[in-house]
Amino acid sequence: MFNSPVSRTVEEAQAELLAQLLPLPVEHVALTAAVGRTVAEDILATEHIPPFANSAMDGYAAQAADLVGASPSAPATLAITAHVPAGAASEHAVVPGTAVRIMTGAPLPPGADVVVPFEATDEVEHPGVASDTVKIFTAYPPQSHIRPAGEDLQPGALVVARGTVLHPGHIAALATVGAAHVPVFRRPRVAILATGDELVAIDQTPDRGQIRNSNSYAAFAQVLEAGGEPLLLPIARDTEADLLARIHMALDLGADLFVTSGGVSVGDYDVVRQVLTAHGTMTFWRVRMRPGKPIMVGMLHAVPLIGLPGNPASAMVCFELFARPAIRALAGCSAVLRPTVPVQLLDHAVVQADRRQYLRVRVAASATGLQARLSGAQGSGITSSLARANGLLVVEAGSATVHPGAVLPALLLAEPFAGG
Repeated sequence: MFNSPVSRTVEEAQAELLAQLLPLPVEHVALTAAVGRTVAEDILATEHIPPFANSAMDGYAAQAADLVGASPSAPATLAITAHVPAGAASEHAVVPGTAVRIMTGAPLPPGADVVVPFEATDEVEHPGVASDTVKIFTAYPPQSHIRPAGEDLQPGALVVARGTVLHPGHIAALATVGAAHVPVFRRPRVAILATGDELVAIDQTPDRGQIRNSNSYAAFAQVLEAGGEPLLLPIARDTEADLLARIHMALDLGADLFVTSGGVSVGDYDVVRQVLTAHGTMTFWRVRMRPGKPIMVGMLHAVPLIGLPGNPASAMVCFELFARPAIRALAGCSAVLRPTVPVQLLDHAVVQADRRQYLRVRVAASATGLQARLSGAQGSGITSSLARANGLLVVEAGSATVHPGAVLPALLLAEPFAGG
């Protein structure tokens, strides 16, 4: 039973929530299915990458000593003794006075210590014409245009660290070291449940006093974006029996996390709070923030539950601050919180409140840095300003007015827009 009325700061609430979460079990997936997944262990290189010294240019492998003093008026002339295409290897050694024609990526022949690009030879004057000699017009120091063995990775080097969410660059590096399958944490299965007698399906026309269930679809998208697997449940009506039936439906589907919306305040029909109080344990209820003060976190049937407010904007903001970090913690991510960046407030003064505010803003890049404008009305039931926002401006509690030109922190929800 939970009986503490004390509200937490956002940071206190996040810490309490995350302290009770552990990463999910590990599974191995094909590299082609690993984008967006979280690596479950450090992956190390087991060989030199590249495995052999090779040419960084199409040109001629030679000895730098033969090129000393070479210039357009006094070229060095070398005998061509072999040709090495990419994918082939030649054991034909380069000796003084000779060169081997070589393509990018081909292994460096024995004895060579420099590669001269075609552009610095007379090949540009007669491309593709067979010749027994090459004239070189530029001197290069040893190791020019050569990729040494192990230039990228040495055996034992860290390729990808545990807790990393894989992006295409990681996939390229893993492919290079031959990681055909990758150990990753299982994706969290997140049960999404909207509550309320006033809700109807999105393909229905609401009667007077009814609204469409937008919260479930917003949470569905947010779960996907966070790296979870959404389980979209039917609307739960404002009865304990109906809510418990939906909870057991989610348990049968193997839910790792419950995310509900509505029913967490102190009204007569706020059944989520009633069910969690009666059948589970409550970690906390109420956070000092706006929108979204009546957020609730607890455990139900050994599964964490995050009860979001019912108003759409409040629900989405609270999801960003609590449900998203929870999903990423369950997925084993090393970084669970959104990045916060300084932005300059434009065109609207903001009045501080008794709680920290998270305002929906459009963040754009400018020549002087990031700038933010309110994306529209900030009411907790307004979704149009959510659609236009790519950030949440953080305004601390107080009694002053924050004027345009002030620099404040903002949580980035997406890339900044171009222009002001």
